[in-house]
Amino acid sequence: MWVCVFGDLDCPWFAGHSVAVRSWQRMFGARFVSLALRRCSSAPCPKRAVTPKLLRVQEALDVRDPAECDIKVQGWVRSIRSQKEVLFVHVNDGSSLESLQVVADPRLEPREMTFGSSVEVQGKLIKSPHKKQNVELAAESIRVVGSCDVLAFPLKYKTHQSLEYLRQYPHLRCRSNSLSALLRIRSEATAAIHSFFKDNGFMLIHTPILTSNDCEGAGEIFHVEELKSTYIISLLFSILSSQQPCEHAHEEKEAGKNPHFFDIPVFLTVSGQLHLEVMAGAFTKVFTFGPTFRADNSQSRKHLAEFYMVEAELSFIESLQDIMQVMEDLFKKVTDKVLSACPRDVELFHKRVAPGQEVAAVDLLVPEVGELCGGSLREDRLDFLQSRLQRLGLEETYQWYLELRQFGSTPHGGFGMGFERYLRCILGVENIKDAIPFPRFPHSCVF
Repeated sequence: MWVCVFGDLDCPWFAGHSVAVRSWQRMFGARFVSLALRRCSSAPCPKRAVTPKLLRVQEALDVRDPAECDIKVQGWVRSIRSQKEVLFVHVNDGSSLESLQVVADPRLEPREMTFGSSVEVQGKLIKSPHKKQNVELAAESIRVVGSCDVLAFPLKYKTHQSLEYLRQYPHLRCRSNSLSALLRIRSEATAAIHSFFKDNGFMLIHTPILTSNDCEGAGEIFHVEELKSTYIISLLFSILSSQQPCEHAHEEKEAGKNPHFFDIPVFLTVSGQLHLEVMAGAFTKVFTFGPTFRADNSQSRKHLAEFYMVEAELSFIESLQDIMQVMEDLFKKVTDKVLSACPRDVELFHKRVAPGQEVAAVDLLVPEVGELCGGSLREDRLDFLQSRLQRLGLEETYQWYLELRQFGSTPHGGFGMGFERYLRCILGVENIKDAIPFPRFPHSCVF
């Protein structure tokens, strides 16, 4: 009885819980507790059950000397091959292009396990006898977490599906080799971009998505408008019942004194440049990396309605060469890190690898992609900028922008790079819609 209550005197638990032992001594008496602990000191410590270590597939594949360690992997079945003596299952969890081969007794195969099923496999990681793989998992148990209807599943075993076909299933195409490889590259490139700017002394600025500015003046912008909840409910009801939405529900929006939620028209941002210029006036070197939006009614393989932009601004520079150098260094360093970190994923893709009236600007043009980067020196002369805004009738709207030139302005410049265009450039992806997880373009915003 005392063994069950107090455990082993030599057990490390008591060494780390002296406070608890003293508390028992106060409650039951020092002599009683001392006797109890002596009584149970000869009893062996119960052995704890070994809990298999959960590893990602990539972590398991990277093990050089497995030494039959107990592990557990979770992922999706990429292939099943059942023989008389042995069962082979390839499991992938998205961490690697390669799958981990599982070898097991055929009697362990769950009846509901099929291609696409999610599974959890426990066993011993052992050295593989095959030359093309270093390790394999000798399964002791296989559990199906989620079954998969193979007939209805759009991805088929050992069948090549084109990117055009996969585009019809944006919620499932990330399970394909091509898109999962691209998204791993995208993740690595994102980390490399942040690392580059941090290593070079830039501060990250979160520029707003909602803005009253159209910094590029293209006019191809999305207008943000508030919808009352009653109108949304009415609209959903009309869709489900094939009836017209209730008119008075929308009239609530017009009942207020000002039709705009922000009192002024607001748009989805087309660039963070203007906000970066504000911050460059305080932090010298700044960058942002986030979504931008263009209402460009184009179905071309080069355009998206929503895409990601890398933008930077630098103060105290007077030469376009300074901007060009940062653009070049960014491209080289990020590409080098991507190629070294994701060699197998990259293999899946075919690689293609001033005075007067002039503007001090530069564009980096790439075959098949078009403009990859665009940069310029910004106009820091107050009188020139004020005159230009007056001609456009925008002086009042951009008064805040003029004030930046009044209070300690510096010569400055910056550039922007389309992230999806960068991925097209280094990977040779034909259509930009296949360089982003959930593409948005005219007449297509599935969910």
